[in-house]
Amino acid sequence: MLIKDLQTHLQNCHRTSLADLERQFKLDAETLRAMLSLLIRKGRVSKVDSKACPGCCSCDPEALEFYEWTTSRSC
Repeated sequence: MLIKDLQTHLQNCHRTSLADLERQFKLDAETLRAMLSLLIRKGRVSKVDSKACPGCCSCDPEALEFYEWTTSRSC
């Protein structure tokens, strides 16, 4: 998978969780975070601060980690 594929996916879907990206691209969270960090530094993607979790600690952390494309478009 190329970073271009990740970028295109985010452009098309606008917002997605890290867990969804792991399933979509069959890559581990750390590999995806490295690519997402590059896109964040370039100003194309932002990490969304998710405060939706009540704090029960039973959710997979990657399911609560969201990223979004910086321009609006819906999936």
